[in-house]
Amino acid sequence: MTIRKMTRNFRYLGLLLPDPAPDLDVENVRNLYAASYPEITTAALTGPEAVDGALVYTFTKAIGTKG
Repeated sequence: MTIRKMTRNFRYLGLLLPDPAPDLDVENVRNLYAASYPEITTAALTGPEAVDGALVYTFTKAIGTKG
């Protein structure tokens, strides 16, 4: 039996974002990507889902009403 560490990928707005640093937890990755995608700070996080040998986390933009 061989143990293989799976890589992580992150999806946001149809983009596949690479893992910036495998040693960071998911919330720190969110904070890092917030510099480029400010809306990611309020996005819902789902996953991980195993896809093609990688763990994929999905950030879904929060939809709310103004008022």
